[in-house]
Amino acid sequence: MSKIANLKQIIEGAIMAADQPLAIDLMISLFETDPPERADILQVLMEITADCDGRGFELKQVASGYRFQVRCDYGQWVSRLWEERPARYTRALLETLALIAYKQPITRGDIEEIRGVTVSTNIMRSLLEREWIRVVGHRDVPGRPAIYATTRSFLDYFDLKTLNELPTLSQIKDLDKINEELDLEDEIVEARTIELTPEQDAVEAEAEDASLEEVTERVNEIQENIKNMFRQETPEEGDMDSLDESDEPDAMPGLDGPDGQPQ
Repeated sequence: MSKIANLKQIIEGAIMAADQPLAIDLMISLFETDPPERADILQVLMEITADCDGRGFELKQVASGYRFQVRCDYGQWVSRLWEERPARYTRALLETLALIAYKQPITRGDIEEIRGVTVSTNIMRSLLEREWIRVVGHRDVPGRPAIYATTRSFLDYFDLKTLNELPTLSQIKDLDKINEELDLEDEIVEARTIELTPEQDAVEAEAEDASLEEVTERVNEIQENIKNMFRQETPEEGDMDSLDESDEPDAMPGLDGPDGQPQ
């Protein structure tokens, strides 16, 4: 077996066994002696990608590295292997996430000013718990409000390598259409102008869960629609730049070359 062929099998096995995307630097670190060259790693990644053609899964590069994943066309069948239902998202949560993605760095007050309604504490908590957003600092004004930005986990979830791959605002699916599919109404909390107490917060969470229970048959289709909001269609370079170097993907020349790296 040639050196490249052996390297290909090792990398393929490592990606298959990993529970998270593997960066090229991590792949190289698997070899204690005689580590492979980065060019060799890229070569075998291209070969593995080609091997996946015509199969139900693919090798995908996201912000954190490379992973095997089921092709989107077959998700509705594969998802039936799990009893738990996919996560569901309200229109308010999607709007908040979209504003953070496109306007970051941004404070909760900025979001409320743009949307014209109060942002639910549950929404911010949910986005933080999912690790789609994080606090990157505090604005130097009275109260020192937290400043939010998206994370690598956000990019990974929506199959993006960099923020530059976000579609332009005109390409995003209409949030009103998604809201109609979800058959959800805006949360009552949006009309409130006061901060919720912990007791009120708990009641709101229960009410939101109850409304989500009504959605049953179209979860998989809606999940894909949500992902399509952020999936690249015809991205334009320079639409978005990363905001925090500590949260940027490592230098990972992709299968398409280094062009995907953020500025």
